[in-house]
Amino acid sequence: MSEPTSSQLPKEQQDGYVKPTKDKPSAFFGRRKGKPLSPNQQKLMDELLPKLLLDPSQPITEAAGLFSHSPKAIWLEIGFGGAEHMVHQAQENPQIGMIGCEPFINGISKAVDQIAADEIETIRLYNEDAAHILDWLPEASIDRLFLLYPDPWHKKRHWKRRFVSDHNLGRILRVLKPGGHFRFASDIESYVEWTLEHVAKQPLFKELGASDEERAQPYPDWRRTRYEAKAFREGRTPKYLTFERLAGKIKL
Repeated sequence: MSEPTSSQLPKEQQDGYVKPTKDKPSAFFGRRKGKPLSPNQQKLMDELLPKLLLDPSQPITEAAGLFSHSPKAIWLEIGFGGAEHMVHQAQENPQIGMIGCEPFINGISKAVDQIAADEIETIRLYNEDAAHILDWLPEASIDRLFLLYPDPWHKKRHWKRRFVSDHNLGRILRVLKPGGHFRFASDIESYVEWTLEHVAKQPLFKELGASDEERAQPYPDWRRTRYEAKAFREGRTPKYLTFERLAGKIKL
């Protein structure tokens, strides 16, 4: 069965969002699987992945309890793709706990491969819609959140499927600690403008480094991914945005 188009979805789901419940899961747009996994990859998926997976149907009181090493901070990456950035951050910052969300099976497999090869114990994964995790995590539990090169949904009629929406920014604000950072990077100009316009409607976000020159500078701890290298080869210039979560309550 093919994925429903946005116009075929119930009205409350047409921006790509609906709060998950037992009877009404949140909408997800996009592929879940690419090329078949090798026997070794499948073995790791069967044996290691269950130990790393988060279960948002279970009660949670504090996010630090998801990890065994008492993390000093917790970071969350939504749509980690090939997992290069997530794994790099975990390796460079062993004191933090990293949560990675990626519904694409081959992306999850790449993460599991790297976690096993480097014996990383500070990453937890979720292989469905990241909205489930944002709704599940305790309020003010995340210190840094990454949304890097998300699917831009190029066609204008599909822009409502973009992860950046009023609903999802509210979710992000809820889980970010005051002083926490939301990092967004994209090589698609229309998505950068879209994000700036949506964030501007959220008074509890303040952009850091808001000039064109500063937005063009990679993050200090950035390591180029394969996707970004492709963007440069094809003549696209990425922008790196950082928003600080200010103190204050979200207006529902």
